[in-house]
Amino acid sequence: MFSAAVLAGGQSRRFGQDKARFVFRGRPLIEWVLESLCEARERVIVANRAYPEFGLPVLADVKPGGDALSGVYTALYHAQQEWVAVAACDLPFLSRDYWRLLLEHTWPGIRLVAGVSASGFVEPLAALYHRSLLEDVERRLSKGRLRLQSLFEEHPSVSLPWEGLEARFGPELFLNANQIEDLPQL
Repeated sequence: MFSAAVLAGGQSRRFGQDKARFVFRGRPLIEWVLESLCEARERVIVANRAYPEFGLPVLADVKPGGDALSGVYTALYHAQQEWVAVAACDLPFLSRDYWRLLLEHTWPGIRLVAGVSASGFVEPLAALYHRSLLEDVERRLSKGRLRLQSLFEEHPSVSLPWEGLEARFGPELFLNANQIEDLPQL
């Protein structure tokens, strides 16, 4: 069992409109992400605006001003399960199987599980976070240490290599939409 939170609190400045509601292949981007997380015990949206059309609780940042780290903190703070899947709202190629694969690596002592992108970086907004990270995330927010990657560098984590992920899920797995042009054509 796991909790899930979709982060939709960004300003979407480069995108030019609310990314979460942008229709891609017939559905809002956020719906693709929510569908990938449908096996979660509970799902929430962490955002600074209302999303009543998705029928899920929408949580404002408990400690605003910390960018995505504030969203992670809010997800951990409200989670009822030990593990929390955290995903950005603009990753339409995530799937149930992706989250199942990450869950297979939630071994004792591990605090984070994520895939590694083609560029060699951990994908912190398509990752599993253990609730025990809550206090450390709070400390980081209070000190202005907002870099999500550092959590993976400083806590026991599992990083799944890109080659295996690409072979299993395709090259678009972590494609996120910073601009409308980033999305593949229909």
